[in-house]
Parts: sequence; C-alpha cells; structure tokens
Amino acid sequence: MPTLTSLPKAPDDQLRNLGWDWMLGQDTLPYLTNEVVVLTVAEVDAYEEAAKELFDMFVAAGQLVIDQNRFAELGIPDSLVELIKLTWDDDRNIHLYGRFDLAGGIDGKPIKLIEFNADTATCLPETAVVQFAHLKANKRDESQQFNSVFETLTAQFEEILAVNPDLQPSLLLSAMRNFPEDDANVALIGEAAREAGFEVEFDFIDEVEFSEEDGIYWQNPRNSQFEKMDFWFRLVPWEVIADEEPDLIEILTEIVRRRHALILNPAYTLLFQSKHILKILWELYPNHPLLLETDAKPLSGKACVEKVIFGREGANVRVLNADGSERDAVEGDYADYPKVYQEYVDFPQDADGRRYQAGVFYAGAACGLGFRRGGAILNNTASFVGHVVE
Repeated sequence: MPTLTSLPKAPDDQLRNLGWDWMLGQDTLPYLTNEVVVLTVAEVDAYEEAAKELFDMFVAAGQLVIDQNRFAELGIPDSLVELIKLTWDDDRNIHLYGRFDLAGGIDGKPIKLIEFNADTATCLPETAVVQFAHLKANKRDESQQFNSVFETLTAQFEEILAVNPDLQPSLLLSAMRNFPEDDANVALIGEAAREAGFEVEFDFIDEVEFSEEDGIYWQNPRNSQFEKMDFWFRLVPWEVIADEEPDLIEILTEIVRRRHALILNPAYTLLFQSKHILKILWELYPNHPLLLETDAKPLSGKACVEKVIFGREGANVRVLNADGSERDAVEGDYADYPKVYQEYVDFPQDADGRRYQAGVFYAGAACGLGFRRGGAILNNTASFVGHVVE
C-alpha cells in the first residue's frame, strides 16, 4: 500500500512566482491532488535505474526489428520504414523525451514495465512544474523530489543543437487543435528549448507548410511572411500522420534525407511506441525482472491485459482472467489496431482501492517521477499525484 501525506497549500502562488501562470488554466490544475506519495531514497533510485536499463533494452529491441525487418508486426506502415531507418542510422536524430509507465516500486513490490510512451508523452507540466511548485508551496526542500525534468529537457535541446551545427536554431512546435492538455505540454517543451538557445514558434499542424525542395515553414502572423524552421517538434503521433496524411510522410522523408529539417521525436520512436515491442522485449529478455510476459495471443492459464498496439490513455484495454473471461474493459477509438497480451499485474492500491501507476520521464537520462491514480484500468479520468522523498 502506498504511503500518502498531504501537502495542503495549493501551488498557485508558487507557479506565479516561477512565471508559469499559464499552468493555472482549468485544464492543468483541477485533477492535481493535495496528497502525494511518500517514497524512500532507495525506491526513487530503483525507479531511476529501471528507466535507464529499460531504455537500453528498447534500443536493442529496436535494432532487432530493423535487422529482421519486422516492421509489419509492430503495425508500422510501409511508408514510414524508410524514414525510420534514416533517423535510426543518423545519431544526430536524438530521441528528445518519453515516459515509462511502471507498476510496483512501492513497499517492496518489484518494478514492472507496463509500456513506454516514447513518441508523444504528456504529463510533462504536472511532473516538471506543478508538483515542484506544490512541494515549494508547502516549504519542502527541492531535494525531496526526483524531478529534474525541465533541466534535463534543456540539456537534451543543447545536445541536439551541438550535434546539428549545419541547421539554424529555429524550432517550430506543433500540436492538433482543441487539445488544451497538448498545448500545455508543448508550452513546457518550448520553454526548455528557449533556455537551450532556440528561437521558438508555435503553429497548429494544419497550418504548417511542408516542401520536399525547401523544408518546413510557418506563416509569421506579425508580417504574414513564410519563415523556414530547421527543427520541428510535433505532438502528433507518427502513426496518425501516416494514416491520415500518407503523402506528408513521403515529403517528410525527403526533408529529413536532404537535411532541410530535423524532426522531434524522430520517426524511429514509433518502434518504441508500438506495444508489440513488449513482445519483442520478452523474446530478447525472457523472464527479465523488469518485464511482464507479452505475446500476440492470450497467455495460456494466466490473467492478462489485452492492449491495442497504438492505443492511448487506457482506451480499448481489456483485462482477461486466466480462463479467458473478461474481468474489466474500457471502450475507445483504437479497436481496429492489432493487439498484444501482457501478463496482468496489479498496481499498488491505497485504503480506498485506488491504484497507482508510476511514470518516469526519460530524456537522455531518467529525470522525473509522478503517479497516475485511478481504477483497475487507468484512463483519461485518472488524477495526477506528486511525490515527496523522505
């Protein structure tokens, strides 16, 4: 059972003092709780080490997929294979950040990988800023939190600039319309990029212009001129772009090949994002202590979780009992995707039966921790719970 304590003072004033007033909108604060999970130094160290080891394992699994040409298994469209290989083979295409979702890690329960949100991970503002401000508002020392997300993201951007000296430090951030949570995440990424020395602009993806011959452009509303941007971060999943805009994938492949722009996160991130990689990991590292058995068919005689390979926020997840009967399920928009079956493990529960899933951000290094709290299947109704180290 997780140990909880209350930090009763809300972080609003601290956020204003930090200059993060935009975090005070209705889409960012209401689901933050006053309670936080109390962790030991050893528990935090274990989460950090797990994320580091898992990232190396994902890289090995990605290499296996490329070497054995197993893209179709992962649900990756043929149109993306060339761009994935281009970015994988060029070390200048750095993976900016992602989030490992983990079970266990509390009260002696072993840490187990649930999945890696490697492409378009959210919960950045809550993890990096809100829980930090919550800690400071209650006069706790910053050393009592595993949270260097903002600083580590900034360092990643500095590294990206350093290894791409042929490109101008101009970064365009893009998201889809009508997703305020995405806007908040993109805003934080933009702040880190500015800190690293980028000139940063934002435009919704439907307004961005793409050209094989020239690169990526946005229209500056101040003078109506189209301006070339040498770096593009999109909080739009690669598989969505491939499905809805297949011609754009061809253009982006040429843009990357001709070094007109560098795209974050790189296309190879889709290798990590596909939940079929969980099956590949089990092949490579059978019975590894951080992994749960995963297969493309239900596990014989074991309770398991049916997941669609590109689902998000718990959508289209089913929990199956050992006899194959359904224990729990969540509807969603991803039912047509192929599925994998991961051995069931229960999340730590508090006295009220609420379950806790750890999220560890990774940006070249493990850099921050937060928890999502909810029911048997954590979906978009889950709340965010911060932590304190004592």
